[in-house]
Amino acid sequence: MKSFASDNYAGVLPEIMEALQKANVGHARSYGADEITKRTTALFREIFEADVDVYFVFNGTGANVLSISSATQSYNAVLCSDTSHIYNDESSAPETFTGCRFFPLPANDKGKLEVATIQERLIRKGDVHYPQTAMLSITQATEYGTVYTPEEIKAISSLTKENGLYLHVDGSRFFNAAASLGCGLKDISGKAGVDILSLGGTKAGMMFGEAVVVFNKELSKQIAYKHKQVIQLASKTRFIAAQFEAMLQNELWRKTATHANKMAELLCSSIGKNRKVKITKPVQANAVFAEIPRSWYEPLQEHYPFYVWKDNIHEVRLMCAWDTKEEEIEQFVVAINGIEE
Repeated sequence: MKSFASDNYAGVLPEIMEALQKANVGHARSYGADEITKRTTALFREIFEADVDVYFVFNGTGANVLSISSATQSYNAVLCSDTSHIYNDESSAPETFTGCRFFPLPANDKGKLEVATIQERLIRKGDVHYPQTAMLSITQATEYGTVYTPEEIKAISSLTKENGLYLHVDGSRFFNAAASLGCGLKDISGKAGVDILSLGGTKAGMMFGEAVVVFNKELSKQIAYKHKQVIQLASKTRFIAAQFEAMLQNELWRKTATHANKMAELLCSSIGKNRKVKITKPVQANAVFAEIPRSWYEPLQEHYPFYVWKDNIHEVRLMCAWDTKEEEIEQFVVAINGIEE
């Protein structure tokens, strides 16, 4: 069975399996003091063209909690999109660990935050009765599979810096965004004014693990202690680092992300030919959002699981992964057309 529910459902890239096997030889220092972690951190600095600090963590929620907690105090507020993962899909983990108030801002029809919307919420600075805003978090690619351009991120970064805020990027599908834009990883992160990045690996084809990439040295003062405090410091860090080393070498990430994005485009064009399917969002990364008849849910999900996004309008999310094949999309289309008949 193949799924369009999530790129998390996919297996592990062969290159990643090979990297794990190579790392699984002999003994190595623990807690990031090993040679693989040092080598991979140097590779991050080369690719991002910045003296970044890198902290490897177990999962995406851990990456976001570590990123946010490194920049905030419990009396602070964090601004984010009303569709964001940190607000909707990480239970109350970010609030619980950071103690911060999270304020959701309305995203536009493409799932992105606009400068004017953010500006309206920068209020009551210095008011002891109100949680003091310390950070803005955006998602790249967004929860609707759309992508912030470098110019859009720079404009948002300018606003945050003018107001003394840190800019965080939740990049669980960051590789897909960069592949979609045809740019380097640095162009939509440090070079665009991002202070800290949660860089996803699992959805891109790793077995487990994410990375927190710190561009702003102010955040490096305490993040190592936070890394331990939020239970994300792996004793065998080398097994996360080795996966990122393989992913970053020779731009393996671009190859696999580009494939997933192209499969989403094919999926969109294929199902969009059916008169009962309405594509609801631009397809810019590896996600397709569409309205379909409610009666299609059960027969389709029996063989091709997917998520219902907004049941009131019958909007569903269909995700493609590094291992999605054209013939699987063709079979899905046949299944749709079979229901239609």
